[in-house]
Amino acid sequence: MTTTALASLAHLAVRDLSVSFQTDGEPIRAVRRIAFDVKPGEILAIVGESGSGKTVSSRAMLGLLPRTARIEGSAQLDDTELVGLKGEAVRRVRGDRISMIFQEPSTALDPVRTVGWQISEALRSHRPLSRKAAMARAVELLDLVGIPDPEVRVHCYPHQMSGGQKQRVMIAMALSCDPELIVADEPTTALDVTVQAQILDLLHDLREKLGTAIILITHNMGVVADLADRVAVMFQGEIVEENSAAELFANPHHPYTQHLLAAVPHLGKPRPAIMDEVAPPPVASRVVMAMRDLHVSFPGRIGSPPVHAVRGVNLDLHAHEILALVGESGSGKTTLGRCAVGLQEPTGGVIELLGTPLGSVSARDLRTLRRRLGFVFQDPAASLNPRMSVGACITEPMKVAQEGTVGERRARAAELLEAVELPVEFAERYPHELSGGQRQRVSLARALVMRPELVVADEPTSALDVSVQAKVLEVFVRLQHETGFACLFITHDLAVVDMLADRIAVMKDGELVESGTADEVLRAPREDYTKALIAAVPLPDPVEQALARQRRRALRAATRQ
Repeated sequence: MTTTALASLAHLAVRDLSVSFQTDGEPIRAVRRIAFDVKPGEILAIVGESGSGKTVSSRAMLGLLPRTARIEGSAQLDDTELVGLKGEAVRRVRGDRISMIFQEPSTALDPVRTVGWQISEALRSHRPLSRKAAMARAVELLDLVGIPDPEVRVHCYPHQMSGGQKQRVMIAMALSCDPELIVADEPTTALDVTVQAQILDLLHDLREKLGTAIILITHNMGVVADLADRVAVMFQGEIVEENSAAELFANPHHPYTQHLLAAVPHLGKPRPAIMDEVAPPPVASRVVMAMRDLHVSFPGRIGSPPVHAVRGVNLDLHAHEILALVGESGSGKTTLGRCAVGLQEPTGGVIELLGTPLGSVSARDLRTLRRRLGFVFQDPAASLNPRMSVGACITEPMKVAQEGTVGERRARAAELLEAVELPVEFAERYPHELSGGQRQRVSLARALVMRPELVVADEPTSALDVSVQAKVLEVFVRLQHETGFACLFITHDLAVVDMLADRIAVMKDGELVESGTADEVLRAPREDYTKALIAAVPLPDPVEQALARQRRRALRAATRQ
């Protein structure tokens, strides 16, 4: 049957699907009477902010919700009703006819089993295969998803693979039983742009080769523009708009969709007006951090050579400047940031921080120096003490430094909560009572509590929804302009970099390969690696993204020659 003929058939039909969760109080309604269809070979993107009901609605169809969930309505896969399936009936569907790619492969994969064992076990659960035949099929699947040396990597454990490779293993497992439908839940959220581009190309090719239907759950509108045929927009448990990808991006109707698209950072898009309110720092301004011929090495395994994380880096950061440090995972960005604040001791070279050489400073003087530094971590949920109130988390650095009275600390917490646009009453709450975006603003307030001269921000917005990310960045830039701190901003999101950075430094395999102003690096890159990074950035426009995909593949082909 042709693709056109298949497209006329509804493969998955969801009607009036509602999900609520029983609590000690009133039930929480997470999904409210949603309806959509997925046709064979079609990619439907379900987009919206965290808490909008995207993942809950898809897990409801697979029986993956806790017992406190109450599911109503219908989700029919061809002639099989999914809602209400139990026991052996749901196991025959799950993994065989419908499979799921989970958001975080590190937690979805068993750390004590090889990836080959896990793929073959999924196969043998649904197919009458011997262990040898299942392992041979696992090798084929790893080769299909682009894992190099699949005969060798099939015997690797998850921790021996990169994030992108683990995500490919998840895709191989999802494909193992030739499912009719794949649910991909944020499959590229924490991946570098180049790895993300490879995963998107892989999903696109699998749809073309195998005709597999895909439900793509994401808040990344660039990913939607790259992959989706149709888009359903969810807000507070409801689908507020559904249209073809081209029409939705060109002419969004619902105010929430318009707000969502307006918040998306776009490589090449003009900077927000706030970025032009303060002139860029002069080149001759005071240097607050200087690195000269910096090297960092870590011991390898027994019998293995050391791992060189940073190789001969020379870098300056000036006062009142935002310097973005970009590159793929493993390029040395975070190691460099840790060196900048004295959390990692280099094995060679010199770091001068706020006029003080770190190599000759005593432990006591280093503690004093750190009072002039701030650090914004990637995951605020892990960096804030869950047993302390928000106010106590913010003022903990003051308490450790024995600065201020209890009243003065309380006043400082209130001042910073207002600065990051959170209610002062939040000081009495605990971190788990806040959303991800609110916790990240608390993390920013904590970093600024000692009025630092230098702030290191390590991937502070990578896991945030686009609208929340836009607000956090707006607050970040406003505070940077008001207080004048210098910032080393570590990220792999070039669209965010384009929006806020004064200068950009590009790292690859521990080396600094290119640096310059945002216009110099992003608009006229010299290095092939920088060009590949830029080409891999998904653009939130289906027409532009289709052209970008062609350029990316042409660049990749030229590189291989």
